[in-house]
Amino acid sequence: MNKMSKFFCVLILASVSMISYSQETLDRVAVVVNDGVVLESEVDQMIQQVKANAAERGMNLPSDEVLRVQAIDRLVLRQLQLQMADRMGIQVSDAQLQQAMLGMARENGVTIDEMREEVERSGTSWANFRENIRNEIITGEVQRGAVQRRVYVSPQEISNLVKMMAEMSEDEVEYRLGHILIALPDRATAEEAQTARRNAEALLERLRDGADFAEAAITTSSGSAALEGGDLGWMNINSMPTLFAEVIRDKPAGEIVGPIKSGVGFHILKVLDTRGIETTEVEEVKARHILIKPSVILSDRAAQEKLNEIRAKLISGEATFAEMAAEHSADPGSASQGGVLDWAEPEIYADAFKNALQRSDIGDISEPFKTEFGWHIVEVMDRRVQDTTERNKQNRAYQLLFSRKYQEELENWQQEIRDQAYIEQVDE
Repeated sequence: MNKMSKFFCVLILASVSMISYSQETLDRVAVVVNDGVVLESEVDQMIQQVKANAAERGMNLPSDEVLRVQAIDRLVLRQLQLQMADRMGIQVSDAQLQQAMLGMARENGVTIDEMREEVERSGTSWANFRENIRNEIITGEVQRGAVQRRVYVSPQEISNLVKMMAEMSEDEVEYRLGHILIALPDRATAEEAQTARRNAEALLERLRDGADFAEAAITTSSGSAALEGGDLGWMNINSMPTLFAEVIRDKPAGEIVGPIKSGVGFHILKVLDTRGIETTEVEEVKARHILIKPSVILSDRAAQEKLNEIRAKLISGEATFAEMAAEHSADPGSASQGGVLDWAEPEIYADAFKNALQRSDIGDISEPFKTEFGWHIVEVMDRRVQDTTERNKQNRAYQLLFSRKYQEELENWQQEIRDQAYIEQVDE
């Protein structure tokens, strides 16, 4: 069975939901759920789909009685969540549904027509499949609204998980170290120790100012690798001296640390290179903009022309950006700040705004362009590259913790709504 077939087989099973609202033929009620029902045909449909799915995968299944219990449990839970959605006014329009289905097709590398063919080959009607997906989206909204507020991840939990993940990966991370030793004589006096420290600190300062590390090691180091430019080679945290491991952990290539005192003298270390460390850098942009929103009074074309006039004044020096933003911009968050936006990755903005930022050089004022919010002009004030490795680690830890707790709370919440509901199975 190909990958796409497996996907849709599982999806159809997972999304079998209550569609009794469009039922035209008489059908026996299997379960009463509050003021709604689960129909016998729905139970049969789910059981048949489970069997078809199992046959495709070569799986063994329990008896029909066990399957019926599981199918009813899932359909009752779905009915309860749809009832909640109805009370909360949660709806998914045909346009939203179509957009979601196009996204599903893209994710699986097929067209919407190919997806339809695959669904119908599985024995499910396209109309039912669409309604199943609509209900999946609706119940997902209900779940998120009810469960997310029950989940709390503390900063300490995030910190502990980041530390644990770092320790688990330490064996895979290696550092190539440069080493300089400013040695102490045996039974060094306090004065000799102080002199050695001053020499080490002076050398450290020269190295940080750009002096060649290898040359300094050959010239001044008493370490065993002095003639190799102080190069100790590759080692991980667990294989290097504990004294070094404590200060080198998580340091990037190029970092110089020291002086570190030991019984033999003062050590200066440089991370010559690393491997196995995941690093992430992103470009951030600081920009300012002016937003003009079309309205009943101001047409779309007039808004664009107004920005052209403002832009001409800015370029000629007749007015400053801050003045024009304060007077004309419809963005209340930035207008009072001269139109200035916080440092941010361009990806967070609408596509047209992001594209304008990426096309512009620092100091350029863009031509007017339109987004869903209205018409803009934007000026890139500065760019910078930020190391987001630590932030990404924390985000990953948060997501792992949140997902774990979300699943636990989801199960608790689903049990609660079952316990609070009126559920009665109808005997044949």
